[in-house]
Amino acid sequence: MSIKFPVLLAFFCLLACHSHKATLLRTSNFLKENIRMLNEIMKTKASCDEMNVTSIFADHKRENEVEILCKAATVALEGQRCYKQLNGISLNLLRLVTQTSPVFKAPCPVAVGNTTSLKDFLLDLNRVLQRLAKDHGI
Repeated sequence: MSIKFPVLLAFFCLLACHSHKATLLRTSNFLKENIRMLNEIMKTKASCDEMNVTSIFADHKRENEVEILCKAATVALEGQRCYKQLNGISLNLLRLVTQTSPVFKAPCPVAVGNTTSLKDFLLDLNRVLQRLAKDHGI
């Protein structure tokens, strides 16, 4: 009887580690794909690069990363008229948010007020995603 408990305990530990790896793998795929799409977008020039979108990165030090990603998904949808790929980026961001925290529901509200250009938003989003990828060892 005593042999079964350690085996069962080891089995549960392996399951827990495996699910964490699976979540991290999905997260890394979404991050890599978003970074790739952002790099493609930033290589192209469009007349709508200067369109105004809500600025969410100005005060992001007070918010957690998941909330920032959720808001970024909402703002990316604002810019999809300019770049079709922003729809895919928004969907990937929402998947990252829902995998990480069940608290946030899409779309996340963003406060109207400060604005930035779409180009600057994309640069800031790329920096945030690069930092997240580095923090997760991706």
